[in-house]
Amino acid sequence: MKLPIYLDYHATTPCDPRVVDAMLPCFREKFGNPSSRSHSFGREAEEMVERARGQVADLLGATPEEIVFTSCATEANNLALKGAACARREAGDGDHIVSARIEHKSVLEPLATLEDEGFRVTWLEVDERGRVDPDDVAKAMGEGTILVSIMSANNEIGTIEPVAEVAAIAHEAGAWMHTDAVQAVGKVPFDINGLDVDLAAISGHKFYGPKGIGALFVRRRTRRMKLAPSLCGGGQERGLRSGTHNVPGIVGLGVACEVAGRERAAEAARLAVLRDRLQEGLEREIEDLVVNGDVENRLPHNLNVSIPYVDGEALLLSLEDVAVSSGSACRSSAPGGSHVMKAIGRDDDLARSTIRFGLGRWTTEEEIDYAIGRVTETVARLRSMTSMA
Repeated sequence: MKLPIYLDYHATTPCDPRVVDAMLPCFREKFGNPSSRSHSFGREAEEMVERARGQVADLLGATPEEIVFTSCATEANNLALKGAACARREAGDGDHIVSARIEHKSVLEPLATLEDEGFRVTWLEVDERGRVDPDDVAKAMGEGTILVSIMSANNEIGTIEPVAEVAAIAHEAGAWMHTDAVQAVGKVPFDINGLDVDLAAISGHKFYGPKGIGALFVRRRTRRMKLAPSLCGGGQERGLRSGTHNVPGIVGLGVACEVAGRERAAEAARLAVLRDRLQEGLEREIEDLVVNGDVENRLPHNLNVSIPYVDGEALLLSLEDVAVSSGSACRSSAPGGSHVMKAIGRDDDLARSTIRFGLGRWTTEEEIDYAIGRVTETVARLRSMTSMA
């Protein structure tokens, strides 16, 4: 076993070798601009982009025409939320949006910006498992509700949300349904038709594709979504997101989707076994350990725990050979505790003692056992220091 070991697959994943192999020719031999259709180099690049669009669509259950490439999921979420809100208000449909307090920052911040621009946002609470109650969504719907945004799976505690139920409520009231699907796609079953969502954001680097590439599903079949564009320019991506295509990244995302489509189920089953082994080992060895999230309905590779009487930052710094985190990578440099921990009712002490484990494609049983031992011995040492202080 090689040290350090990586157990932070929620933050990012290494590129699968099959993804890298597919991308490499795009940097030299097949370097054309897809918008340059007047010669073979551009047409070849365009063909690669469209092939990848089909691969992404296949994984989501969409059509290629419903896939818009972006630089990342943050951009995709911004395009979905701002684009939908502005288009619907301009059409006179309303200005009310419903979302939840446990959303990722790439949803919370755009919605806060929309609030500053005069939109009304209802922020839903969640239960102690981190789940949104569909009844609360129904109660929040009102005159002029145009959009509901609920994430598919939480990036910190792994709780899978009742997206299909929420979507049905949203549509009955005439609202569109958006979901941040970043942590779910490639990890659990995700079908945009079964869920009946209108807008869904994904990011390549969360499931073994490259960084710097994402996509937004924009429904065009049963309901035709019209969004205000995020970037204006050359009219790429149906005018919704102008700019030269990142061909290597798009090709890599396509292959990552194709691999996930073939291997997701088996991979999820394997990781769930390893996750349970990790949880059982930590519960056996560490007194008073608290497991966060919905243990019956969560991502197979996620384990989020709070360890009382231990400062989480001190624990992370002590685990130099085990890469884990205290929560979202996008929050690691921000002051204050996790908004997700606060939302599920954890007090400040428990929130500060929280560790997130993210297992992945190359996690082994040996690494899990090593992590159990290292975390256990480190917790014992830190607790003994606290008791002596």
